[in-house]
Amino acid sequence: MDLLYSSTRNSEKKITASQAILKGLADDGGLFVPESIPALDVSIEELSKMSYQQVAYEVMKLFLTDFTEEELKNCINRAYDSKFDTTEIAPLKFADGAYYLELFHGSTIAFKDMALSILPHLLITSAKKNNVKNEIVILPATSGDTGKAAMAGFADVEGTQIIVFYPKNGVSPIQEKQMLTQKGENTNVVGIIGNFDDAQTGVKEMFHSKDLAERMNAKGYQFSSANSINIGRLVPQIVYYVYAYGQLLKQGEISCGEKMNVVVPTGNFGNILAAFYAKNMGLPIETLYCASNENKVLFDFFQSGTYDRKREFILTSSPSMDILISSNLERLIYRIAGNSAEKNASLMQSLKESGKYEITDDMKAQLADFYGNYATEAEDASTIKKIYEDCGYVIDTHTSVAATVYDKYRKETGDTTKTVIASTASPYKFTRSVMNAIDSKYDSMGDFELVDELSKISNVKVPNAIEEIRTAPVLHDTVCDSDKMCDEVKKILGI
Repeated sequence: MDLLYSSTRNSEKKITASQAILKGLADDGGLFVPESIPALDVSIEELSKMSYQQVAYEVMKLFLTDFTEEELKNCINRAYDSKFDTTEIAPLKFADGAYYLELFHGSTIAFKDMALSILPHLLITSAKKNNVKNEIVILPATSGDTGKAAMAGFADVEGTQIIVFYPKNGVSPIQEKQMLTQKGENTNVVGIIGNFDDAQTGVKEMFHSKDLAERMNAKGYQFSSANSINIGRLVPQIVYYVYAYGQLLKQGEISCGEKMNVVVPTGNFGNILAAFYAKNMGLPIETLYCASNENKVLFDFFQSGTYDRKREFILTSSPSMDILISSNLERLIYRIAGNSAEKNASLMQSLKESGKYEITDDMKAQLADFYGNYATEAEDASTIKKIYEDCGYVIDTHTSVAATVYDKYRKETGDTTKTVIASTASPYKFTRSVMNAIDSKYDSMGDFELVDELSKISNVKVPNAIEEIRTAPVLHDTVCDSDKMCDEVKKILGI
């Protein structure tokens, strides 16, 4: 039986997984969700003996049911190969009482590689399955990591163009250099004068523009999305939580069936939603900690049941989480609304018109799986310093948000459940913030001096992703106002 997908705002129309991957976003502005969350059909013991690639197949085959075994295994094997600097793909490191799931061993040293290494292959396979003749235009908005990971994944992939929008003054120097030096005839990067939410709103407006869609189709183009709203991004993220539990079991750190907790630094909600889906597939997860930075819109939501984006936007040292409109939360809202597209659409309309919505007490009761908290900038820096001094382990500013929230939870509850922290980026990606947290003396050093110093103190080799951009020329220099994004797309595509 094929698992079909429908929009969170209209559950009447059903489409296949490959069609959902191709479209990215539903025509009504909703996000595609599976009709049901399938149960794991292989035992945890069996999964614990498998490679990352094998676990990926066992999880993804349950969601992408219109892909043949050969098609799906081909996508997986082409994604999780030597682009990753460890055969484990996502290793676990124990430090300060928790297991850090290192999701940054791919080509751009951030967790986005885990899904964006496979998405181009899923997309091209989906296009062939559905007899698509148009060139596919990938249009992501990024708060720092998605852009580079998407460009690296799609660079020179036949039949695709990629145009990335990012907030010009809202990413780290390393993140920006990674994007602006990206090679590939089909890659384009545009900085916008505004924040991530402005970029994301602009992208959504282009997806919804019928006039633009018609003009593009006339020139042989059609949009798809590489953002976390694409179900082809979400499904691969489920894999690493299943793999992590299997590795804990294999290493004797946990007994089969014993519950684990998961902590995820959260901005757009896709990464923690993947853990929620894993739990609903039967993975023994107890509590999901949603860790926010000072842009704590999600913390406030879990506390009050009210989602309110009308607040000051704060630029922090964890920029990939500087988000006030958490797109993937809509998938959770749809679920706790009893899979009611009508109820969900009403709440999303309220968010659009008034900047807020409030869920019912019945819906709030269904959020018992989640614990929300946040870290201030000072707490974030303090945690980096403490873990380095106590354990010799260096974490980045986003992972530190999660570690801070985990520490708060332990102190509040005394809970000793084994805990996995999603370590979402290499400290090399945010070198200045990380090194300044460890010791203010580093502030006088240049960006690449800091890279070398970090390698010394952490005993971790400088990743290729950083070595490559030391002397790489800037290839992209376009900047525009946020209300001119559509004009830039038309210019790039010649329409």
